[in-house]
Amino acid sequence: MKNIYSICLLLCFLTLTNCSKYLLKKYDKRIVGTWRITDVDRYDLGGNIDNLPLTDGIFNFYGDGSLNYVNSANVSFRGNWDIVKKTIDDQIVHGLTITAVNYTTMEALSEYYDDMNFISTNHFKAKIISGFHTYVTSFRR
Repeated sequence: MKNIYSICLLLCFLTLTNCSKYLLKKYDKRIVGTWRITDVDRYDLGGNIDNLPLTDGIFNFYGDGSLNYVNSANVSFRGNWDIVKKTIDDQIVHGLTITAVNYTTMEALSEYYDDMNFISTNHFKAKIISGFHTYVTSFRR
């Protein structure tokens, strides 16, 4: 009977330590990799998703704060990203800034996400709050 308890305790410990390692990682480390925008939802009054600069495409976020972005028309952009941690009403909020430039056409795209949350290791959502408009962008690996 003691062996069963020991095995169960060991399995619980291993499960919790594996999950907590990811949950304890800083957002700067969690975002590194390849992500694609899978969905952009609009909430509240008014607003138009077509006015957002980043509604589709694939991002490669690098650990040094640089990024590559390719939109759905297969146009490439290079730029930077940054995650800003702030406290609002005793709650920690992570903002995400993305800036990318196509050096052939000199077209620049930038977006500030007021809040981002990791749903899992392969999914995070970033929120834009603009007046009465709220947009939620889903990113997946």
